Amino acid sequence: MERKEVLKKFENNKEFFEGTVYPNIEKYRKGNVKITVVDKNGCPVGNAKIRVAQKSHQFRFGANLFLLDELETSEKNEVYKESFKRVFNMATLPFYWNSTEEIKGKLRYAKDSYKFYRRPPIDLCMEFCEKHGIEPREHSLAYDQTFPLWLKGAPIETVKSELERRYKEIAERYKDKIRTIEVTNEMCFGTGVTDFYSQPDFLEWTFKTADKYFPNNQLVVNEGTEECWNDICRYVCKYYAYTEATILKGARIDAMGMQFHMFYPRNEELKKAERLYNPINLYNHMDLYSNLVKNLQVTEITIPAYSNDAEDEEIQARLIEYLYTLWFSHPNMEQIIYWNLVDGYTYVYNPDKLPEVIRQSQGNMTVGENVYYGGLLRFDMTPKPAYNVIYDLIHNKWNTKLDLKSNSQGCVDFRGFYGDYEIEITKDGRTVSKTFTLSSKKGNNLTIAI
Repeated sequence: MERKEVLKKFENNKEFFEGTVYPNIEKYRKGNVKITVVDKNGCPVGNAKIRVAQKSHQFRFGANLFLLDELETSEKNEVYKESFKRVFNMATLPFYWNSTEEIKGKLRYAKDSYKFYRRPPIDLCMEFCEKHGIEPREHSLAYDQTFPLWLKGAPIETVKSELERRYKEIAERYKDKIRTIEVTNEMCFGTGVTDFYSQPDFLEWTFKTADKYFPNNQLVVNEGTEECWNDICRYVCKYYAYTEATILKGARIDAMGMQFHMFYPRNEELKKAERLYNPINLYNHMDLYSNLVKNLQVTEITIPAYSNDAEDEEIQARLIEYLYTLWFSHPNMEQIIYWNLVDGYTYVYNPDKLPEVIRQSQGNMTVGENVYYGGLLRFDMTPKPAYNVIYDLIHNKWNTKLDLKSNSQGCVDFRGFYGDYEIEITKDGRTVSKTFTLSSKKGNNLTIAI
C-alpha cells in the first residue's frame, strides 16, 4: 500500500471540515473585543494607531517534559528546552509513584534528586515551567503500571493508607501550583500488581480522596486510545460507562482525558485508520463524552512517521495538522498534549541507536519504528515537518496580530483568539502599551487612556 492512503478519511470529509470544523474554530476559539481610546480627560481619541499582538493562548498545547536535562550532551539538552518553550504553553510532568518514591520514604521531588531515566525531578520541571510561562500538568496519582515495588503484595488497606499519604504529600507541595490533577490513568490496562486496583470502590475512592486533598483543582480521568476512540461510540462502552458510574457514586470528575497513541505497526496503520483517522468518528466520541463532563483533553499523542524518509515525515505532519484542527474545533476540548518531543528516547527504545550511558540505565529493551519515529524532532534534534506544522498552527494560523485605527468615537472592534495580548496605541508621537486577556469567560471591553 501507499502510505498516503491513511489520509483518505480526512481528505474525503472536506465538507465536514468546511461546514463544521472551521466554523467551530471561529465560533468557539475566538471572541469579540471593543477598545476605546480616550485622552486624559476621558474624551475619545480618533485615528489612533492600534497594534494588537497575541502573546499566548487560553487553550493549552503541550508535550511531556520527560527529557528535561536527560539527554546525553548539553547541546542536545539546550535544543530540547528551546524547542519545547518555543511552541508549548503546557507540560506534563512525571509524577509516577515508582520514580517519585522508588524507595519507601525517600521522596524524589527535589531538584537535586538522583537521576532516573525519563523521570526528571518534579522541582526541576517546575522551575523550567515557571521560568518560561508554561503551565505544568500532573500525571498521575494512581496508576497501576507505575505502582512501587516496595508496596507490592501489601493488604488493600495498607495500599489505601500509603496512597492517601502520597496524595497529601503532593498536595502540600503542588496543589497551589498545578491546576490539572490526573487522578487515574489507563484503568483498562490492569497489570494485577495489586488487588486494590481491581476493587469495586477503586475509582470512587481515588477521586473522592483526591477531592479531599485537591478541592480547588481540576480532577481528570485518563484512558488509552482503544477505549477512547476505537469502540462503537455508545453510552454502554466501557470508558463512558465506568466514568458515568463513578460520577453517579458522587465522585467529582472534572475532565476526561483521551490518549491518541498510534502504537501500531506500519502494516496495521491503514486498518486502524478506518476509525482512528476518521474525523466523523473522532468528533462523535467528543460529543459522546461531553454528555458526562464539559472538559475534554487529548492527553497523550503519538503519530509515527515510521522512518525519517521525506514522504513518511510529510504524512506524519499532514495527519497531525488534520487531528489538531479537528480537536481544536470542538467546544469542549481544552488541552492537546503531544507525547514524546524527540524521536528515539521513549520509555522503551532501540538500544543500537542510543548512547551507552542511556542503554545501561534501562537495559536492552527494544521498540519498533511505530514508537521510535513518533517524535516531532529527529534523534539529531532537527525539527521534522510535524514540529513546524504544530508551531504554525499555534503561533500563526490560530494567532491574532492586527494593525488597526480608532474611529471618530475612539473605538475599534476586532475578533481574536482567546489568550493574552499586548496592545500598543500610538497618537501624535505618544505611545502607550497595555496587556490584557481576551477570555471566553468574561466581557472584553477595554478603555485605554493615552
